[in-house]
Amino acid sequence: MKQFWNNIFLHRTFFIVLISAGFLLAFGHFYPLYYTVGLLLLGLVALGTVVDTFFLFRGTKVSGSRKVNPILSNGDINECSLSIINTYSFPIHSHIYEELPYQLGLRELLFAVKVKPNSKEKIAYDLEPKERGEYDFGNTILMVRSPLSLVVRRYELQTATQVAVYPSYIHLNKYNLKNFKYFTSQVGNKKTRKIGHSTEFEQIKDYVKGDDIRYINWKASAKKNQLMVNQYIDERAQQVFCLIDSGRAMEMPFEGLSLLDYAINSSLAISQVIIKNHDKAGVLYFNKKVEKILPADKATSQMPRILNVLYNLKTDFYESNFEKLYAQVKFKINHRSLLLLYTNFEDMNAMKRQLPYLKGLAKNNVLVVIFFQNSEIEEVIHSPNEHQMDYYYKSVSEKLSYQKKQMVKE
Repeated sequence: MKQFWNNIFLHRTFFIVLISAGFLLAFGHFYPLYYTVGLLLLGLVALGTVVDTFFLFRGTKVSGSRKVNPILSNGDINECSLSIINTYSFPIHSHIYEELPYQLGLRELLFAVKVKPNSKEKIAYDLEPKERGEYDFGNTILMVRSPLSLVVRRYELQTATQVAVYPSYIHLNKYNLKNFKYFTSQVGNKKTRKIGHSTEFEQIKDYVKGDDIRYINWKASAKKNQLMVNQYIDERAQQVFCLIDSGRAMEMPFEGLSLLDYAINSSLAISQVIIKNHDKAGVLYFNKKVEKILPADKATSQMPRILNVLYNLKTDFYESNFEKLYAQVKFKINHRSLLLLYTNFEDMNAMKRQLPYLKGLAKNNVLVVIFFQNSEIEEVIHSPNEHQMDYYYKSVSEKLSYQKKQMVKE
């Protein structure tokens, strides 16, 4: 009985008719015919309410489900759909309320749908998350009424679920750029000079005359009671690491996403290209210390690992420690690698403080520093001057833009 009273509501049509009957009864003091019509209308309202309640609460006649991907893409349009099934023998009018995660900022998502008798209705809508992490979807609330529209029945569909919002993966194939080797293979052979020599372990085999004695495996020889030697082949896969700064400098937002989000999305796209080129992709992120190092690998299972490492990464409101980054890279990354460093410097002094560590990273590796251009500053520079203060704003903006260009030259 308690559940019945929690799920029954009176529609505004009931109150409109009731007020109309009241006016008729009031005018009945002066015109007896109005009084009779008012009583008749009042009786019809009472009868209609009982009949409407009986048909609406005769069993559970409405069901439904929500279809949403278990993994959503950050900063992209993700499709979501609702399916509503009506098994009543009459058409229903329903208002559907979705309990969405608070991160989406949609406090009330409402759909008004009319569903025919013994039929199914599908409602599709788009979600665009702006934060990575776990999102909790609540239940779906339906407010259902019959064609009489006197009583409303509340249905609560058990559609609660939790999904993960990963860095933008929808457009990964869009950035599957042609690499240089693939391109030259289409237009003809081209000899390229190979600088340096690196090998990778292949197997342990029996020693034969002429093998390099430097590669004798003494432990394996002791077990087999004969000389065994390590066999190496030329290393074809090159290591590429994406170094992501997750300090406070990367919290700056642009168009709904932070610089950290753009760095993560770019790292994913580049890692996809690297792995498809049969090279090794790895990830490292740091702030006041190096938080995580994912070793470089060329296996196809590396992309899910990179997604799992980055999907819940948040900025830490500390100054990034490039000294510890340099120490960890020198200790953990033994082979010469390509390092793509995503960071941001807003003035020349901030960059010069970190320049010795950047030069140290570039000494044993190929370092590419990637920082961001402030698009809002560029808009101020190219906007027309309408007031006197605009000249000061433009002057400061041009100075900041010039500093960015000087950083690139450094």
